[in-house]
Amino acid sequence: MGDAGEGLIDQDSRIQERMEELERERTRKSARDLRDPARSRALEAIESLKLARTELQRQHDATTHTARRAQITQALSELERRITETTAALA
Repeated sequence: MGDAGEGLIDQDSRIQERMEELERERTRKSARDLRDPARSRALEAIESLKLARTELQRQHDATTHTARRAQITQALSELERRITETTAALA
């Protein structure tokens, strides 16, 4: 029984550490948002576009229908264009 209790305490401490880490990240992010909200929005947009690209790439790899693959390829090209455009606007 002692080992099980220690495991729960260890798990609880790991959860607490993770919560503290998330709070630090939130604080750091909110401080950064206050400095330049437009830059923050652009970075979030880039991250969102990259996630969409990853999902479309997964769909492209799994799709066998020629017309659908062409649509996905076109969408991927558009995402790349937007990522490039948004990244250039940050510089």
